[in-house]
Amino acid sequence: LQKSLSETFGADKYSRARKEVLTYMFSRPMQMALYFCTGVLDDETLFHHYALNVPFYTHFTSPIRRYADIVVHRLLSASLGARSPIKMEKEAIQKQADHCNDRKMASKRVQELSADLFFSVFVRVRP
Repeated sequence: LQKSLSETFGADKYSRARKEVLTYMFSRPMQMALYFCTGVLDDETLFHHYALNVPFYTHFTSPIRRYADIVVHRLLSASLGARSPIKMEKEAIQKQADHCNDRKMASKRVQELSADLFFSVFVRVRP
């Protein structure tokens, strides 16, 4: 697929834009990861990462990027004994996770609409 797409992009001044739009459109159907508090879920198979094929997985990036990453860093630090436990009930943590998921979904939707608009304009101005 990547080889076919690369050949499709061409080498003109619009090739980079075509690559970004098409790559985005092909990755759109992929299932979006969700934040959740493990303490509220009974089914441990939900902790599995399909692509990496690991039974227990947590994802986070630099805590300067997203609030959810700050929470994950704090929880991991507490579980390793590097800091005191977080004084939040698991239901409160899940409520924060739900809020982060809602904001992430809204952001993704705006991004999709923006890409759709860009693609429509791109198709209109290209012969």
